[in-house]
Amino acid sequence: MRNNQTLMRTEHPPHNGPNKKNGLPFSRVLRKATFFIIIFVIFVVSFHLPNLIPEFSQREQTIREILEVLEKQPTDLATVTKEELAEVIYEEAIRYHYDPKFILALIFTESEFYNWAVSEKGAKGLLQIMPYVAESLAREMGIEWSGDRTLFNPYLNIKIGIYYLSQLMLDFKDVGAALTAYNYGPTYVRSLIEKKERLPHNYYRRFLTAYKSI
Repeated sequence: MRNNQTLMRTEHPPHNGPNKKNGLPFSRVLRKATFFIIIFVIFVVSFHLPNLIPEFSQREQTIREILEVLEKQPTDLATVTKEELAEVIYEEAIRYHYDPKFILALIFTESEFYNWAVSEKGAKGLLQIMPYVAESLAREMGIEWSGDRTLFNPYLNIKIGIYYLSQLMLDFKDVGAALTAYNYGPTYVRSLIEKKERLPHNYYRRFLTAYKSI
């Protein structure tokens, strides 16, 4: 009988609370687990941080370079407006996968960076958009249309103009043809293509010259 009682105590040891043989208290285990989780998080963040910092620095550097170009041009815009415009140009370049220089070259070719420019045919603003075209595009983009107030708003003018160019790129699938359509109008360019006639290249050449000089 004594042997049986001894066997039962061996199979089911009494629970006298945590000790060195039975393990650490739950609170200490929790603190230890939390410590290792923190170390793991720090490791993960430190591993990815070198990849995040260059991306942020590249963005700031590019915006500064855009601003330097704007500051050298007769935009007739306040300094703070040019700073915000530099950010808009950068964001639109990222959105449509353009080199920011591409947008700057287009602005120079269209208006030479003068915000209040108006062409003989009535195109207005930095990217010289015709009012009837801009109104239609603004509706597509969900931008409130206010006529000249919208066209001479440099941020909205850039957004509408680059969106317009992106649509032309999709239609013509050629940079030269899309830029020519931006200047001459898509209907005219499409008619030349259908007739298999040569497209005028003077505007595209001016654009390339501006792109190389910026």
